[in-house]
Amino acid sequence: MPIKCAQQPANSRRIGFLGPPASPLLEVLRKALADLGYAEGRNIIIDSRWPEGHRLDQLSTAAAALVSLKVDVIVALGGTAARAAKGTTADIPIVFEIVIDPVATGLVPNVERPGGNVTGVTSFDPQQARKQLKTLKEAIPGLAHVALLGDAGAAPTLFQANDDAARALGLQTLTLKVERVPNPDFEGAFEAAKKNGIGAVVVLSTPVTSPNRRRIAELAAEHRLPTLSPIDHSDAGGLISFGTSFSETTRRTAAYVDKILRGAGPGDLPVETVTRHQLIINLKTARELGVTFPSAMLSSANQVIQ
Repeated sequence: MPIKCAQQPANSRRIGFLGPPASPLLEVLRKALADLGYAEGRNIIIDSRWPEGHRLDQLSTAAAALVSLKVDVIVALGGTAARAAKGTTADIPIVFEIVIDPVATGLVPNVERPGGNVTGVTSFDPQQARKQLKTLKEAIPGLAHVALLGDAGAAPTLFQANDDAARALGLQTLTLKVERVPNPDFEGAFEAAKKNGIGAVVVLSTPVTSPNRRRIAELAAEHRLPTLSPIDHSDAGGLISFGTSFSETTRRTAAYVDKILRGAGPGDLPVETVTRHQLIINLKTARELGVTFPSAMLSSANQVIQ
């Protein structure tokens, strides 16, 4: 649904947001743009489009709606949205965010000089998988089997990186892929995890997991399975949230939008990478699961939820 429907003021620029209108990152984008001197209704208009029911197969239609509005730039939330936008327009600049590997997924030919009309900010850190699996193993002594939970359409790079990291730490893995449908079968995934003797679940940052993060946390609690989830899942009640800050990514995205509105070509802007990790520990969930965190891990956490 559109965020702004008023007549566009003279000399204002129009920004399209290809992401859920209820996403907290849209508010982060607004504030970041305000810090750069932009104000809605004065010099910018922000329009948001997203398929009803998170139907990702309809993202091209949502992207086409933004193109029809003749927006000056499109901010695409996630790799699937970015690919839909790229497939819809070769002229309007596109700035992506929360993308795992923009080269492997075909968004840009290389990160130093992407060329074309697409650039953005990626959280793809080759070391993150190793760091998060190491964190999970330290939190749960004796852990031997982990499940990797994501959606079937996610970048293979994401699953492979975590599988390699787990095996390097002596952990056996089970890959659990759910389909991108209105009601993903997370129940079946957790039943499979329990049946296969899984000791913890790594929830990967994919388009299907974030909007279902509370359901995932509920199922993990029901099956008494510790989880390590992306940092934006920390409000759902899982045991550990680890990763790069999506808010920081969005603030960097706003800076790229500013550069493009001032005349920079997206193809000349190198893809930025966010590598600073955060660790959030939920002690309430830990008590329910009987998990005791090492004191050093607690002291190093960015946030401890009581």
